[in-house]
Amino acid sequence: MSRIIPRPEEMRNPGLAAVLSFFIPGVGQIYNGKILRGIFWLIITPGIWLGTGGWFGWVCHLISAFTAYSYARRHPFTD
Repeated sequence: MSRIIPRPEEMRNPGLAAVLSFFIPGVGQIYNGKILRGIFWLIITPGIWLGTGGWFGWVCHLISAFTAYSYARRHPFTD
């Protein structure tokens, strides 16, 4: 009986997804294949930065990084 072992390029890297979304919120979600979620973060984060005068924009960066990491960890293989 043979076992199918996924190639590394077919696996998502949770750390990379988190770092991408930390620096540019939404890019980690796009890396994970969740295009609409990525676009959401790309739109909402600048709005929060501007709407709060820069006080809470960093919160979007952290939440976006966490959600990208969590999704990549729960779904390690590309679709």
